[in-house]
Amino acid sequence: MRYFELRESTDATPWTGEFRARRQWGLPGVACPTCHAEWSGVLSHPAVDLSRLPERQAFETPRLEPYAEYARLAEQVRSLLPPGALLQPGCTFGPLRGTAQGRFGPVTVFPSWEIFLREDVLTSFRASPLRGLVPVQAELSFPTKDSQQLHELQLIPTGRLHEACLPVGRPPPCATCGRQGFRVPPKRWLDAGSLPADLDIFRLEDAVTLIIATERFVEALRALGPSDVGILEIEAR
Repeated sequence: MRYFELRESTDATPWTGEFRARRQWGLPGVACPTCHAEWSGVLSHPAVDLSRLPERQAFETPRLEPYAEYARLAEQVRSLLPPGALLQPGCTFGPLRGTAQGRFGPVTVFPSWEIFLREDVLTSFRASPLRGLVPVQAELSFPTKDSQQLHELQLIPTGRLHEACLPVGRPPPCATCGRQGFRVPPKRWLDAGSLPADLDIFRLEDAVTLIIATERFVEALRALGPSDVGILEIEAR
């Protein structure tokens, strides 16, 4: 099986689509008492609904909190997550809400860790043998009624980078907050033994900003014609 990174496109394309949107809920960032880092990640779970939580308002304002308060709030949402899903400080929930304009390609990666399908593409992909697609309609208002809605794919973090491409002597993840002590290397490979056998698109658990797709997904993507996506093959060892 061949694997590919899906990235923001850097090529000139006919697509002019853009949006301004945010999610309704999120965990606070954390001030960790162990590694002393203050941080907030970019992981999201757009299909997770927090509207029935008694303390749902505590998830509506982005902020930094001591680790104990972050952990208390994280425990409230853990049972709502799909199997295998991760939590991290700053993790957000629910569909994107906001405004959009311009023309979107069949598939769009923007920012580099989120991927969107146009309505017509979602219909096509649902009829295909692609595995593990969890689409969530983005709640975006367009200036014209004939614009096609966008659906974001919820991606489970699974699989890892290969040890050979990671910094030698790097610190282990923080035992308290889970913060990784390294940057994603510019030259990288996948750990073949860690990759899922039942998903055609996912993100990595130790590098959640990387979207990974199988050749089956990329073939379906290329069959659509030009999309607003950069595609780069990545070796699995």
